[in-house]
Amino acid sequence: MLKTNNYAVICESASKRFRVESGGRFKRLFNPKFNRACRDINLEVKRGEIFGVIGPNGSGKSTLIRMLSTLLLPDSGRMEIFGMDVVEKTLEVRSLINRVSVDAAFFKKLSVRENLSYAARLYGVPRKEALAKAQRMLESFGLGKDKMSQPIEELSRGQQQMVSIARSLLSSPNLLLLDEPTTGLDPHSKRSVQNFVLDVREKHDTTVILTSHDMTEVEKLCDRIAFIMAGKIWAVGTAAQLMIQGGQDSLENVFLELTGNDLEEELVKTG
Repeated sequence: MLKTNNYAVICESASKRFRVESGGRFKRLFNPKFNRACRDINLEVKRGEIFGVIGPNGSGKSTLIRMLSTLLLPDSGRMEIFGMDVVEKTLEVRSLINRVSVDAAFFKKLSVRENLSYAARLYGVPRKEALAKAQRMLESFGLGKDKMSQPIEELSRGQQQMVSIARSLLSSPNLLLLDEPTTGLDPHSKRSVQNFVLDVREKHDTTVILTSHDMTEVEKLCDRIAFIMAGKIWAVGTAAQLMIQGGQDSLENVFLELTGNDLEEELVKTG
């Protein structure tokens, strides 16, 4: 029985693999190949924590986020969110979470207000209440009321991402999954998003799991950090603990040191 007190997320040996479509039809049918995106993931994320997941491209970060969001389900092992198994209670888990990805999906021809109204209906939140809440959040980002009537396609990349984050919070999620939310944003927009993440945790006691390639951002926002490579968790700790463990003076140097070919090849071999 998994322990659930004080934990928002618990993973025990959670794994996910994808079939690789290569070779001829006979080979694909009788000798299929698989890519193991996540390998025996063991994690515990405390309630109210901002938890970072860092690693190189293709390391398994996004697959882990998709499993936690129930867009994918683990092939083996267990994952629990607030004490509920993601496989056995998928719908109940979905009611407690929301996700923001680097490529947010919108109806680009529709206005911000229309996109948010549609999301409110999906979440079962009264439209008037949702729009008022979203407008307050967007104004805290520096987006005025005039933006509510603008088509999404006319907003900048950073402004669209802010709308995506505001949309994700309409349902007041207990767990917010942020998959590289500030990638491609200008420094001002990035800082606004970062401050908003801290504000959400402080005011709403929301648990946040964040993936990012920005080590300064991770160090600023996250209480603890997991380093993932080749689908495996290498280490978990605070930024200071990871720097000590990696023998480096910055989280960026830890990242560079740990993504060396020797370690990556060894992790793949032991997979």
